[in-house]
Amino acid sequence: MSMSLISYGLLAGLAIALVFAALSDIRSRTIANRLNLAIALAAPAFWWASGLSLWPGVAIQLGVALAAFAVFAGLFALNMMGGGDVKLLTALALWVSPAHFMQLLLVMALAGGALTIVMAAWHVMRRQKDKLKIPYGVAIAFGGLWVLAINYLPQGLNAVQAA
Repeated sequence: MSMSLISYGLLAGLAIALVFAALSDIRSRTIANRLNLAIALAAPAFWWASGLSLWPGVAIQLGVALAAFAVFAGLFALNMMGGGDVKLLTALALWVSPAHFMQLLLVMALAGGALTIVMAAWHVMRRQKDKLKIPYGVAIAFGGLWVLAINYLPQGLNAVQAA
């Protein structure tokens, strides 16, 4: 996949959208459908700008997104995940390669675990009786931003990968 200036502009837009998703989830424990839809609808422009072929490239991206939706919708049905989180992960699956999506899920899980520990400690310290709600969009956004920084920045700007 070759990267052009348009590709980097679209990735910057995705990074901004991920920050908005995280902030929205912190503030209201929701991720707007419009934001998820915008992320998903911008993916074909990224495919075009980065020279992704229709077959098998786009087909694989769509397949991974469909599989992600099926798995995470199942978790939503079991009340283990929020609907906005399912839609955000599905939209992100349209952007990154399957290997990078697995990396995103791993980083997301680690960040989500750390976030859960911090939120649980804060919840206990404040002696709150209500159910703990984790803004998991923060962990998803962190995983997405991590993958973008590690895998999609140009080599000259990618100081994280060099370390």
